[in-house]
Amino acid sequence: MDKVVSSAAEAVADIPDGATLSVGGFGLCGIPSVLIAALLEAGTTDLEAVSNNCGVDDWGLGLLLGQKRIRRMISSYVGENKEFARQYLSGELEVELTPQGTLAERMRAGGSGIPAFFTATGVGTQVADGGLPWRYDDAGNVVVSSPPKQTQVFSTPGPDGGMVEKEFVLEHAIVADFGLVRAWKGDRHGNLVYRDSARNFNPLAAMCGRLTVAEVEELVEPGELDPNEVHTPGVFVQRVVPLTPEQAADKRIEKRTVRPKEGA
Repeated sequence: MDKVVSSAAEAVADIPDGATLSVGGFGLCGIPSVLIAALLEAGTTDLEAVSNNCGVDDWGLGLLLGQKRIRRMISSYVGENKEFARQYLSGELEVELTPQGTLAERMRAGGSGIPAFFTATGVGTQVADGGLPWRYDDAGNVVVSSPPKQTQVFSTPGPDGGMVEKEFVLEHAIVADFGLVRAWKGDRHGNLVYRDSARNFNPLAAMCGRLTVAEVEELVEPGELDPNEVHTPGVFVQRVVPLTPEQAADKRIEKRTVRPKEGA
């Protein structure tokens, strides 16, 4: 039951080239930066990453991207990474853009054993009809695009209390080979607690990974966490990496916004 490993390098040592990773975080908030750095050091390549975004040019998944270790991304937002845009538009990176709520539900479904689900999001757009550019060639031509998805009409409650016919699109669950997450606190059994907005995609990334590795800012003993406060039960986590105080404190701010000094 003791899932603690001695280092991030040991925790990611068996992640092979070509693996699919579900990675927690939103922007730079709650990203498993120590595990990402360990993957970078290990030289692991040809990765497919499932994450809300791909970090920034010099931090988070952006570090792997900058060394061309990522071949494919499934994301909902990629606007803060210039290298991401360059690789995508030049045909070096395949990108499956997904509505944010749909991405979250695809990951949750994967962790819950639900193979697919219907949602109204994307109906009547290229999300459902197909044709979203997934990969370009170096001349800017689309060489891989999203396929059309199954749609179906269901009777669903309407705004006035009656039933209305509404179209929905079928989305498939995501199950990753490995999940990488960061938690505020965790115990040796893998029970995790996230702090404030750092919770974001982390519980979902942990759920949908076949083997999930959690870096934790504070390691506690079993029984110290209030069961009512646990966000990710240990059943979803296979490895726990306790961070040093320096690693736990090394957090970047994606966009620093400050007010002018009074009287200035």
